[in-house]
Amino acid sequence: MRSVRARAALGATVVVALAVVAAGLGVLLVLRANLTDQAGLQAEVAARETAGQLALDVPYDKLDMGDEEDHPVQVTDEDGRVVAVSEDLDAISGTGTDRVTPQPASAVPEKGDDHGGHGGRDDDDDDGAGADPGRGEVSTDEPDFRNGAATVDGDTADYRFASVEATNSAGLTLTVHAGAPLAAEQRAVASVRGAMLAGLPVVLLVVAGVTWLVTRRALRPVEGIRREMAAITASEDLSRRVPEPGSRDEIARLARTTNETLTALEASVDRQRRFVADASHELRSPIASLRTQLEVGAAHPELLDVAGAVADTVRLQVLAADLLLLARLDAGERPGKARLDLGALVREEVSQRIGDRIAVTVSVPEPGGLEVTGSRGQLARVIGNLLDNAERHAESSVAVAVRVERGGVVVEVSDDGAGVPEAERERIFERFVRLDDARARDDGGAGLGLAIARDVAIRHGGRLTAAGAGERGARFELRLPGPR
Repeated sequence: MRSVRARAALGATVVVALAVVAAGLGVLLVLRANLTDQAGLQAEVAARETAGQLALDVPYDKLDMGDEEDHPVQVTDEDGRVVAVSEDLDAISGTGTDRVTPQPASAVPEKGDDHGGHGGRDDDDDDGAGADPGRGEVSTDEPDFRNGAATVDGDTADYRFASVEATNSAGLTLTVHAGAPLAAEQRAVASVRGAMLAGLPVVLLVVAGVTWLVTRRALRPVEGIRREMAAITASEDLSRRVPEPGSRDEIARLARTTNETLTALEASVDRQRRFVADASHELRSPIASLRTQLEVGAAHPELLDVAGAVADTVRLQVLAADLLLLARLDAGERPGKARLDLGALVREEVSQRIGDRIAVTVSVPEPGGLEVTGSRGQLARVIGNLLDNAERHAESSVAVAVRVERGGVVVEVSDDGAGVPEAERERIFERFVRLDDARARDDGGAGLGLAIARDVAIRHGGRLTAAGAGERGARFELRLPGPR
């Protein structure tokens, strides 16, 4: 099944079916057990009534066994011989013996006779009133219960039999097997089972239908999201957004996350387009200048400006290198994991800047505790870009300091130039942004140095920020974590 609604409806139906079947079986078992216990209690009462008469030495043929159809009774002696049965009992099973014809057995003792025999009893003493009731007893042990069947007056039915022992005055132990019908239990169980079987399909149809409708309603926003995403894909218009339902469930969160993804994707595409446009614009100028100089040189060799051509070539080479580095950073290039001394790296970078118009003041503590993990080349590029920016805007001084702070290393580059307005301190890290466009272009800057520096800092787990340097100038802080 490819439909979520169909799978949900089927799953819910199967679960409910299993639960209903399990619950139904439990109900049937409990109902059967309760009704069987009730039948057993009735059988026990009937058996104890007959056992009480035997304990009072009532003769077998004078026993009052109650309603023989509802409570068939069979009495056996110690040897398993049948000594008495209820009237009209034609067959029996489940009591240990299936005999229903009484056999000769030890006699019930008469009044004043310790050895038994039927003679000598008064004709008026048919109910055993003349016997000594203190000489016999009925067992108080838990009866033995069994299920069986009995045929009474030609009708066969299932019964619950209770077996109770009684001892008469002669010391003879007799066992009374009395039954109670299980027809009521069978009818009740059959009725409940039939009702469950009849109602189960209806319940399952209702569950399946309700689940289908609820799932359809719940997934309706998902279909709207899918259609809108398909339309966005077809139109390539990333400014569109999927509809967000007013609920606070998972589907609403999915819609919000999808819109956030579209927003990020739109911003990324816009940034990429601006990057390509700006890169094309920046490349156009040195290429056009270089081409013009070469064409003039080809027509008039004496007019060829070799120094200008070399400068344009160098500018073009630097710009191409910056663009290549940005492309690698955007592609997710991970920095190296080499351990390096940031203080030594700063000293090395400053020592190579021989042609700077302003000397750089360096403040680096003694070696130790200035180690970081990362790419030596990329971190050197960050320091170089910060120094280039300071040299471009400083009036008389450029300073760089390295220190340990809160488990990391901080490189601070400051100058005494015009500074960076507070409102522009984040925008200057965007690509191709120049606050002083004319001077930056004259100096060969394309507005990529600070953007590259921040990207490298972030990929090394650090950060690069700009701030004021007192009353005048700018201060850039590069914070990198310690070795990992």
